[in-house]
Amino acid sequence: MKDVQKTKDTRNVDIQKVGIKNLDLPLMIERKDKHGKVVGATARVCVSLPKDYKGTHMSRFVEVLNEWQHKHLLGDDIKGCLEKIIESLDAQSGELEFNFKYFIEKFAPVTKLPSQMCYACSFEGRIYDGQYKFILGVTVPVTTLCPCSKEISDNGAHNQRAFIKVRVSYDEGNHIWIEDLIEMIESCASCPLYPLLKREDEKFVTEKAWENPRFVEDVLREVVVKLRENEIIKEFEVDCEAIESIHNHSAWAYQHEIK
Repeated sequence: MKDVQKTKDTRNVDIQKVGIKNLDLPLMIERKDKHGKVVGATARVCVSLPKDYKGTHMSRFVEVLNEWQHKHLLGDDIKGCLEKIIESLDAQSGELEFNFKYFIEKFAPVTKLPSQMCYACSFEGRIYDGQYKFILGVTVPVTTLCPCSKEISDNGAHNQRAFIKVRVSYDEGNHIWIEDLIEMIESCASCPLYPLLKREDEKFVTEKAWENPRFVEDVLREVVVKLRENEIIKEFEVDCEAIESIHNHSAWAYQHEIK
């Protein structure tokens, strides 16, 4: 059958990125406890397309992803999958990103009752000019309590839920567990979140937040300091957004650093 995608195009336009997005598929993720876990992931994958080709072969993206979805991925392992896609499509560069929900068992701080906490995570790989870059992303919801509100009020202080988005990049051969990154981020807030709290637990987290007031700037700086101290991490982004409880807007802070 005629391969229409490989027919010559005469418009002289090299396409930087072409591919598929919002592809749902199961993905096997290797966990810190050494047990692989299947998660529901959404994939975005693309390659470059030379100006001489009319189109890329969309089905080949899915074929390679179907092959790799059963491997116990450690994040940076997606390099092999991306290399296979680039080779299959005769491309020079490409990107592959998986977004997925990651569940971690958390224990209530006082009663120690277990429950499952969900975090939005991502694995992203990029190959440009033969160089591979891996990016691990996590979004961690936390509690923050306003230092100003606490200082100026006779009774109480307003608090809010905040979302700390962190993306880190590190060299091949190194590894950072999702669980460890999340735990570090949570330690920078006024208090972590828990899916299940009894009265004793609620008293604990309320008082903990009161004892650890944090502006959005405080949270960001705490995270940045810890990321700077991690010798494995070569580049990072931190995005912190506090959904204000007394305003109809969010407080926000952002930092990007290359070591």
